[in-house]
Amino acid sequence: MELNLQQRVCIKFCVKNGFNGAKTLEMLGNCFDSDVLKKTTVYEWHERFRSGRESVENNERSGRPSTSKTDENINKVREMLANNRKLTIRELAEDLNIAYGSVQDIVVNDLGLRRVAAKLVPKELNFMQKRDRVDIAKDMISKTESDPTFIKRIITGDETWVYEYDTQSRYQASEWRAPNEPRPKKTTSFSVEKESDAHVFMDYNGTSRIFVRRSDS
Repeated sequence: MELNLQQRVCIKFCVKNGFNGAKTLEMLGNCFDSDVLKKTTVYEWHERFRSGRESVENNERSGRPSTSKTDENINKVREMLANNRKLTIRELAEDLNIAYGSVQDIVVNDLGLRRVAAKLVPKELNFMQKRDRVDIAKDMISKTESDPTFIKRIITGDETWVYEYDTQSRYQASEWRAPNEPRPKKTTSFSVEKESDAHVFMDYNGTSRIFVRRSDS
């Protein structure tokens, strides 16, 4: 019988005979000397037996199974990442109740995935918007070819919001991807405390005017 179990039996004996925690600790020290349990452990078990506990064995733990890398878990990880590619290793491990290292091994070696940061793009355009931009560009080229001075008479402008920071980091926007899959795209969407509205006007020679209006959001 291991020493810890032997001492629990002795603690139970002391409780049954009416000894308090201090006396029980003293008797254990006389018997087991330097191998005696810690004071806090002795008092914890003394209180358990005094409250009616009979077993001297440890309670069974509902921990993670020793073998986590099973076909069932691999399929579960595959399904979860198919539904949400932004899940982290830690989130997968907690949801499936398996070890962090096992999940990492499944994702990288069994599923062949890697964490890829999103590619920052100005904005996502639909098919109609892309087609309109191509048509406008072709029309501008045609007018410039027929009238060389046309482009020099154009004044164009645009406006944009200038933000102090982006709350979503590159890692937060990253996803699990197979080696042959393209990188995800991240649009320039922000959540900020302060912002500025910038209006820019340009002509043939370059930027002609810039107006900035600062505001708190």
